[in-house]
Amino acid sequence: MIRLADVHTKAEPPVSPLEDTVSMPVDNDRARLDPPTVQLPNPADMPLGDNTPTVRVQVPRPPAAGRPELGDDVPQPAPQLPPPPRTSEEDEPVATRRSRKPALVGLAIVLVLVLGAGIWFGAPGVVQALGFGGATTTPTSPPPSPSAPNLLIKPLSNPPTPSAAGLAAALAGPASSPALGTLSGTIVDPVTGTTLWDHGSTTPLTPASSGKLLTMTAALLSLDPQFRFTTTVVAGPEPGSVILVGGGDPTLSSLPDGKESVYPGAAHLDDLVKQVKQAAGGPVTKVLFDSSRYTGDPMAPGWEGSDIAGGSVAPMTPLMLDGGRSKPTQTDPPRTGSPDVDAAKEFAKRLGADPNSVKAGTAPAGAKVLGSVQSPPLTDMVSTLLQISDNVLAEAVGREVAKQAGAPASFAGATSSVLNILRGNNFDLTGVTMSDGSGLSTQDRVTAKLLGSIMTVAAGPDGGGDPRVAKLRPLLNGLPVAGGSGTLSDRYNDAASSAGKGYVRAKTGTLDKVNTLAGIVQDADGKVLAFALMSNGSEIDQGRAALDAVAAALRGCGCR
Repeated sequence: MIRLADVHTKAEPPVSPLEDTVSMPVDNDRARLDPPTVQLPNPADMPLGDNTPTVRVQVPRPPAAGRPELGDDVPQPAPQLPPPPRTSEEDEPVATRRSRKPALVGLAIVLVLVLGAGIWFGAPGVVQALGFGGATTTPTSPPPSPSAPNLLIKPLSNPPTPSAAGLAAALAGPASSPALGTLSGTIVDPVTGTTLWDHGSTTPLTPASSGKLLTMTAALLSLDPQFRFTTTVVAGPEPGSVILVGGGDPTLSSLPDGKESVYPGAAHLDDLVKQVKQAAGGPVTKVLFDSSRYTGDPMAPGWEGSDIAGGSVAPMTPLMLDGGRSKPTQTDPPRTGSPDVDAAKEFAKRLGADPNSVKAGTAPAGAKVLGSVQSPPLTDMVSTLLQISDNVLAEAVGREVAKQAGAPASFAGATSSVLNILRGNNFDLTGVTMSDGSGLSTQDRVTAKLLGSIMTVAAGPDGGGDPRVAKLRPLLNGLPVAGGSGTLSDRYNDAASSAGKGYVRAKTGTLDKVNTLAGIVQDADGKVLAFALMSNGSEIDQGRAALDAVAAALRGCGCR
């Protein structure tokens, strides 16, 4: 059986005008999505510089523009920034250096003439001249601000909503492809919540990695958006011993400071080592590790042992390095079957202790803390795990949902807590069952209606009275972009789906005979639509291509 949580691309994704995912903060300090528009990051302010050796004219920098909204322009190449200013003559090409002497001579002549005329520049916007009758002041206009950059993305103004009949006609062909096997789907207007297209959306199907959306929704609804995992080291029971306490952070990096793993912004083991060496008061000779934060089986029902060597997952322990990966910078290399033991051994090695002396232990209450490091905040982790479809991080977040709810930090505790939170926030869970929090389990069953409802709320309008909207905004930030990022970076390249490149943003799901897609798309009129598409009984390559064609048809549809 083929076991794929998602297909990942290790190379850098191609650049497109809409490559950056939507940035949706939880608070009001930054711009948010306000359908029917989608807001994108503003291009970086362009630094202004001048290397003229004698005279400098500073042009005021224009105020930072607000975040532009997703428009319906045909994708164009990203604007090219000018090269940075040179700081010395040695930095310049030889040809340029040879041409500077005449320029400098000319400049000197101009300066002599200017000074001879008795003119100097005083306060900004004022030219002062010395005449025979004394100083005179002549006001001048300030230099104009640089032209505003063409962002290639224009604001939308009340785009029309496609009709149900128009959508049905546009999707009749793509949605009937035999490559899709059993198809379930829904398309919703996130502004009004109106369902515009429905195709068996209440039928429970295997979600694959789109099941992560359930866990991340529950996490964003129940946890502080600034929640961070904390890995701690405390003094051991005897002199020279320490206890490494797993705090649930699978992103803890084994790489040196300054090098990033697949988890941007992760804490580094070396930082923890430095803290312990400074605080221990002597050499560390023995390392214990505490994995008591989690309970139950470390492998979920519906997982297989081959998933570990296949790179999809590692046994769930609250202590691990790089998500249990053998290669921290690769998404799906083989993983370890004993992540907590391996992490403790590496920690001991870096402290100068014997790695073979490592064993399990329990940190006593009130033990002296020798060091601690923290993960990135929850919103950043949600974005990362949705982009690369990371099963281990999704499961770790699910366990924190369980702990917050007072349930055991186990697969059963996490899944029951996730579903209870969703149910308590008015999501319809009819027919939904989950055995894990990542969607890797073949026993999971989810409806397209539920996935579509989550995307509808995440893309809903600000000020509409739904308190869930602001909390779920970060989901949109993590959605891969068709042909641009994450698990969609190498898709939407054929004739049937290329129209969706840069416009379809969705969480993917791929298992043997399973393909799913749930997210948002902007149609040809600029209307943002929430959608969920689930295909069971389909081959991986053919099913994904057919599913992409359905989503791309939405992009090409005005459908009124």
